[in-house]
Amino acid sequence: MTTYRPLPPEARLGFSDIEGIGVFAKKNIEKGHNFGMSHLKLGSRIIRTPLGGFINHADHPNCFKVSLRFTNEDDPTIAFNYKIWNLVATKDIKTDEE
Repeated sequence: MTTYRPLPPEARLGFSDIEGIGVFAKKNIEKGHNFGMSHLKLGSRIIRTPLGGFINHADHPNCFKVSLRFTNEDDPTIAFNYKIWNLVATKDIKTDEE
């Protein structure tokens, strides 16, 4: 049985110098690392995952959100239309860095 984890295994929460609580690296992380889904859009509703709920906006970010859109354009018999955002490292992140 898999245990639910609200954050990816390489991330933890901590007190932030940017704002309140933020997401920090538990180990060194390479540029291009995909932390997983941060937000999901179903219809007009946007849902934040625990990861997305603690992303802080820095002047010089080390991560960005990549959007992926899923639709039924190729097969109209299947009804779905949603979008997800994954958090991806734009540069190397050191252990304990937000």
